[in-house]
Amino acid sequence: MKVLVTGGGGFLGGAIIRALLERGEAVRSIQRGHYPELIELGVESIQGDLCKTDDIDAAAMGCGIVYHIAALAGVWGDYDKYYQANVVATKNVINACKKHNINYLVYTSTPSVVFDGSSEEGIDESAPYSEVFFNAYQETKAGAEQLILASNNGKLKTVALRPHLIWGPGDRHLAPRVIRNAKAGRLRLVDNKNNKVDSCYIDNAVDAHLLAGDDLQKDEKCAGKAYFISNDEPIPMSDMINKILATASLPPITKSINKHVAYCMGNIFECVYSIFKIKREPLMTRFIAMQLSTSHWFDLTAAKRDLLYTPKISIDEGMKRLKASFDIENSDE
Repeated sequence: MKVLVTGGGGFLGGAIIRALLERGEAVRSIQRGHYPELIELGVESIQGDLCKTDDIDAAAMGCGIVYHIAALAGVWGDYDKYYQANVVATKNVINACKKHNINYLVYTSTPSVVFDGSSEEGIDESAPYSEVFFNAYQETKAGAEQLILASNNGKLKTVALRPHLIWGPGDRHLAPRVIRNAKAGRLRLVDNKNNKVDSCYIDNAVDAHLLAGDDLQKDEKCAGKAYFISNDEPIPMSDMINKILATASLPPITKSINKHVAYCMGNIFECVYSIFKIKREPLMTRFIAMQLSTSHWFDLTAAKRDLLYTPKISIDEGMKRLKASFDIENSDE
């Protein structure tokens, strides 16, 4: 059966497409931009908007399973844009699945849906959704995940995955952002240098999605559930940041600021940017301050049990691959 991937032009979406093709699957992708590389891979590529029902209906027709990866990510921006891209688009994907009798839907969520500003140390999926949200991304992803899980029924099987801090070769967000801020002299640790965080190497995130799709079509153990996904290697935030810097041959970061100062700075920035309607992302936000000063690592028992998920690429091996990709980029320049 044909597989539909939303957001195939993105980091995770593109990686999932390549893995599906390696398995011999027929793949169709829908994304906002035009990506010739997808066509070169043999993907049926549709340039469209998930907020338009006609676009998603055309993409879903004739497919048997959907991997809904597309989303608007970030820590700053207008709520309506996030709502349209994350909630309305997800509603449209669900409705398209029902209209075209698609039985399986795998959704990419985020651990941020349960983040309430405090440390998360070994929490599992019993943790409730946060009652307070610090940005539009967090709030709209929580809403979208709930729509996905509520739509699970006898005809449509759904699952939500919550990978944390996906990184690796081809990453356009986490590693480039850390490196860019370090080069600009803006990178700082926030308060507690020993707060541990989970992350997820790209190949491991892809494996989790394919395993979830396979289970939906066979045993259905994961149907109607959400799962945390990571490398299962929590390390201090400072170590993770410095490992990324080392891949770009940059010195480790040692400067830090107090978490309360960072939070106040974030609050001030948010107020100023809101008043003057500044579109670009602030240097600091409350969400960033709290994320950098708290622990975020998760109990993967459910994913290991139901999905048979086991992280195959360690952080150290992933960093070697990331460095190799940077070395290749630099040699081509």
